[in-house]
Amino acid sequence: MIVEEQRPLVERLLCEKLSLHGICRAIGVSIRWLMDFIVARFAAVPEHLHVQPIAASHAVLIGCLDVEADELWSFVQKKATPHWVWIAMDKQTRQILAFHVGDRSQDSATQLWANIPEVYRKQATFYTDQYAAYTGVIPTAQHKAITKSARKTNHIERFNNTRRQRVSRLVRSTLAFSKKVENHIGAIRYFISHYNLTRAALLV
Repeated sequence: MIVEEQRPLVERLLCEKLSLHGICRAIGVSIRWLMDFIVARFAAVPEHLHVQPIAASHAVLIGCLDVEADELWSFVQKKATPHWVWIAMDKQTRQILAFHVGDRSQDSATQLWANIPEVYRKQATFYTDQYAAYTGVIPTAQHKAITKSARKTNHIERFNNTRRQRVSRLVRSTLAFSKKVENHIGAIRYFISHYNLTRAALLV
C-alpha cells in the first residue's frame, strides 16, 4: 500500500503515456490496487470537466466566441470495434468544452452538441472539417465547414496529437488499449479534466 503523499503522483502518472502495469512497477503497487484507485478517480471527475465559466467574458459581450470541433479514432478491445472521440474546444482559451465517445454517425454529432455549454450553443461560431455529420446538427448560421488548409481547426488537431502522445489508450498501435468502454471513456474524461485545470491555471 502506498502512503498518502504518493497518491498525487499516481494521479499525474495516469495522465502520461504509461501502461497500468508500468505505473504499478514504478510506484510499487498491485494492479488490483491501481484499478480500484482508477475507478474512484474516474468517478470523481465532474461533468463540467473543470471548464472555467465565460458568461461575463469580453468574448461573450462582443459575440465572438469561436469553437473548433473534431473527431479522433480510437478502439476498445480490438481495432474492429472503433470508438470515435468527438470533442469541442474554445479557440481562445483552449479549454475542452465537451466530448462524446461513440460511432461516427450524426447521432454522435448530436450528442456532442448537446454536451456543449448553452452559452456556446447560442452564441459561438463553430469550425469543423467538412464531415457531413455536422450538417443539420450545428445551426447553419453558426457553422463554418472548412478545409484543413484554412487552418481554422489547427488548435484542436494539435490537441488530438497531444492526446495520442499522453494517453496510451489512444495510441494506434498499443498494448495498453482499453478493455471496457466505461474505462475508455473514464480515462478520456480524466485526461480532459486534468488538461482543463492546467489551462485554467494559465488563464489566471
